[in-house]
Amino acid sequence: MKNTALITGASSGIGRELAWVHAEHGGDLVLIARRGEVLEELKQQIVEKHQVNVLCIAIDLNEPGAVHQVYDQVEAAGIEVDFLINNAGFGNHGPFYQHDWKTDGAMIHLNVTVLSEMTHRFVQGMLERQHGRILNVGSTAGFLPGPMMAVYYASKAYVLSFSQAINEEVAELGVTVTALCPGPVETDFFQRAHAKHVGMFRKGSTATARSVAELGYRAMKKGRLVVINEWRLWLLLNWITPWVPRRTLLKISRWLLSS
Repeated sequence: MKNTALITGASSGIGRELAWVHAEHGGDLVLIARRGEVLEELKQQIVEKHQVNVLCIAIDLNEPGAVHQVYDQVEAAGIEVDFLINNAGFGNHGPFYQHDWKTDGAMIHLNVTVLSEMTHRFVQGMLERQHGRILNVGSTAGFLPGPMMAVYYASKAYVLSFSQAINEEVAELGVTVTALCPGPVETDFFQRAHAKHVGMFRKGSTATARSVAELGYRAMKKGRLVVINEWRLWLLLNWITPWVPRRTLLKISRWLLSS
């Protein structure tokens, strides 16, 4: 396999669209998700249209040792990962004290621990080859606290901070790390997070997964540090919210996630 991108959470949403974008550029793929039958269907479609090589690994990344299993399968297949795209993740809406801890604990593990371990394992080969690109799919949620989605927002703050710090460590060694931070995107994320009723997530107010995937892919290839998909959000998060009093910002954030 050549020019290979490994994508987690590749069966739907942004991950699925990133797989298509990379294949359109002639790149081979390692696709990872829980739903094996969906991955195989996607593989058939991509191979038929773009004649690239695709390896599917059906696995729940929240299971103990899952990242190690993925790494071993990729190594056993003799695949060099040129692009690591950490896309797998989920959210949960509602007051933190009402959540089932098992769900929030799994969210932290997938959004934070799995992403970090995948990065740690695959960046080693990139550094040896002195070339590689990593794209971590975060969110504009990472720029501020989110009452009613407290754990999800906090996990994306980790992704944003981690990505920037690691990039600073490895950029001079030929590897770059990009944090893709979109606003609301039209995927099944909101249904799984029990947040379809929230106004800011309703259809029509969200970006398409394809447009976000294309933006993130271009940013990754260029080695950009942080990319936000809308200029209004970029302006708001970088130049306006830092000047808003913290308690006021929390009230606004809670209102947006409650209405």
